[in-house]
Amino acid sequence: MSKTASMVMKIIGASLAFAAFVCLLIGGWHDLSVGCAGAKRRLTQKFGSEYDDYADEDLYD
Repeated sequence: MSKTASMVMKIIGASLAFAAFVCLLIGGWHDLSVGCAGAKRRLTQKFGSEYDDYADEDLYD
């Protein structure tokens, strides 16, 4: 195979791999956002202040 054909095949392969990655990212975007929100909620529950569950604005009415 000539060098030109080899280079074209590498470019096509790289572009197909990039397109597959983009499709995977777009297809899993919702799952990624739900996972990030869930992780944030778990960290807030684990490392939040022990006084966060009190309604302070109701105490000073």
